[in-house]
Amino acid sequence: MQTTELSGAGAGEALSFDLTCRPWIQVLHSDGAQHELSLCQVFAHAGDLQRVVGELATVEFALIRLLLAIAHDALDGPGSTEEWAELWEDPDCFAPVQAYLEEHRERFDLLHPSTPFLQTAGLRTAKDEVFSLNRIVADVPTGEPFFTARMPDVERLSFAEAARWVVHVHAYDTSGIKTGMVGDDRVKGGKVYPLGTGWAGGLGGVFVEGATLRETLLLNLVAADTEALDFSDDDRPAWRREPCGPGSDDRSASGLRDLYTWQSRRVRLHYDADGVRGVVLGYGDPLAWRNMHRREPMTPWRRSPAQEKKLGQSPVYLPLEHDPARSAWRGIAALLADRREETGGAGGPSRLRPRILDWVARLVTEGHLPRRSLIRARVAGVRYGTQQSVIDEVVDDRLAMPVVLLHGQDPTYARQAIAAAEDADRAVRALGDLAADLARATGAEHEGPKSTARAEGFDDLDHPYRGWLSDLATVADPFEHRHTWQRQVRQRVGRLGDRLIAAAGDAAWQGRIHTGDKGGTHWLNAGLADVWFRGRLARALGDPDSPSSASPGESAAVPDDGLPRPGQTGLPETDHAATDPEVSA
Repeated sequence: MQTTELSGAGAGEALSFDLTCRPWIQVLHSDGAQHELSLCQVFAHAGDLQRVVGELATVEFALIRLLLAIAHDALDGPGSTEEWAELWEDPDCFAPVQAYLEEHRERFDLLHPSTPFLQTAGLRTAKDEVFSLNRIVADVPTGEPFFTARMPDVERLSFAEAARWVVHVHAYDTSGIKTGMVGDDRVKGGKVYPLGTGWAGGLGGVFVEGATLRETLLLNLVAADTEALDFSDDDRPAWRREPCGPGSDDRSASGLRDLYTWQSRRVRLHYDADGVRGVVLGYGDPLAWRNMHRREPMTPWRRSPAQEKKLGQSPVYLPLEHDPARSAWRGIAALLADRREETGGAGGPSRLRPRILDWVARLVTEGHLPRRSLIRARVAGVRYGTQQSVIDEVVDDRLAMPVVLLHGQDPTYARQAIAAAEDADRAVRALGDLAADLARATGAEHEGPKSTARAEGFDDLDHPYRGWLSDLATVADPFEHRHTWQRQVRQRVGRLGDRLIAAAGDAAWQGRIHTGDKGGTHWLNAGLADVWFRGRLARALGDPDSPSSASPGESAAVPDDGLPRPGQTGLPETDHAATDPEVSA
C-alpha cells in the first residue's frame, strides 16, 4: 500500500489532504497488484485497472457511485446512446475529468477549514463531544469486538482510509437515536430520533462490472435520454452545492449525480498531523425510498400493497433488498425481468429489475454491445438488525452473465436462465423434504435437517449454475441448454439424496406411524421417504431425456410403478409456495 506525506504539515500551516492528487482509493491493477490511487490517477489509468476494492463490498459500491457522479458531471452526459458509443470507442474518454477535478479541487480537500470533503465545518454537539471512529468504520461489529483486528476500538485512521469511510457513512450509516448537533432544529433533549439508514443502506445494490474499471464506469454511465429514469437540468453532485449546515436541507434528489453523493449524514473528522483520531456524526438529509424507481437505477424494486393501502395510491414501489442467505444466482429473476403477477392493486408490475440493467439491455438491443459478450452483475448490500441500529451482515456477490440475457426484444435466453434457477429451487426443496421425512421416520425434529439439506443442495449447485449461465453466451439452443442443466441437477441432487438415505440409520428404515398435516396416518420409513423423494424430483425436473415429457411440476413426469405418489393416498402433498419464505424472487 502506498503512503504519502501530508500537505501543510509545517508549524503554523493548515493541514490539507487533497483527494484529487493524494492516493486514497484502493484499486486492483490488471497484473493483480493492489494500490492506492488519487482521483486523478484512477481516471487516468482506468483502462489498466481491474476494479475498485474496499474493506467491504459496500465501500466498493459507494466509491463506484462517487466516481460515476464525477464522470457524469465532468462529461455532462452522456446525452444519448450515440454519445455513449463515442465514449466507449475513445480510449481517452475520461480526459476531461482531469480539468474538472482541478476546477473543483478545493471541495475535494478532506481537511479544508471551511469546505471539507463531504463534511460540515464546525459541526459540534452541545457538549463538544468527539466520538470513537467506530461510528463510521463499518467493519467493526457493534458489540462483537473480538471479531475484528481493530479490537476493541478504532483509535486512529490514516487520512486515506478516513476518506473512504466518510464516503461510506453517507451511504450505509445505521439508524437509531443520534446525538443532536448545535443548530439542528430536529434536536429534542439533546438527541435526534431515528430517521433511517444512509440512502444505499435501503437498496439491493447492483451495478455492472466490465473487464476493466474503465468499462465498469462506462457500462454504468446512463444516458440522459433513458425513458425509465428522470433527469433534471439542475442535477449536481454534493461538491457543486452550498456546503451543508448542521440541519436538513429539506429537499429531494435532483438526479443521479445528486443521488450518488447524497448527504444523509453530517460528519466532521477530528485529526492531527498523524491522522484522524475521532469523529462527530449526526443526521443529515433524510430521503424516502418510496417510488424512487425513476431516480435510482442500482436496485430492483417491489410493489408494496401495504404502502398502497396506507397512502391510497397505486403503485408504490420500494427497493428490493438482498437476502444474505441467498446467492445472487438464486435471485436472478429480480435481475433479469420485471414481474407482472397480481399484487392486489392496479397498475404496474409487482417487481422491477434494476434500471441499470435496462440501460445495458438498451445498449445490447441497439447493437452497441455484442450479444455474446459477458458482463458481471455486482451485488452489494447490508442486512441491518435491532431497529436498523447495527449492521448484521454484508452481502457481497457477483454473477457473470451473457449480455444476451438483457436483450430487450428477445427474452428467450433470460426466461431459460430464470427457469433453470427455478429448476434448482424445486429440486432442492425435494431434497429438504426427504431430510424432513427421514427425521419424521425416527420421531426426531425435522426442520433442522430440512434446512441443513437445502443449504447443502444449494451449495452443491452454486458453481455448476454459474458455469451453465456463462455458457449461455455460446449456445444456439437455450432450451436444450436448459435440458442439460436439468439432467445435471437430477444427478447432483439425486446423489445428495442417496447420501441422506444411506446415513439415515436403522431407526429410519424401521420407521414409525406418522400423522400427516391433513390428519391421515401412515407408516413412514426410509424406503417410503425414498420413493416420495424420487417422485418429487421427477415432478420438479420432468424427464429432460424424453421429448414427450411433461413440464416440470406435472405428475406425468413420474414413472408409473404402482407406488404412492404425491397427491395420491398415503403421500402428503406440500404447497411449498404457500409455506416457504424462500420462494424465489
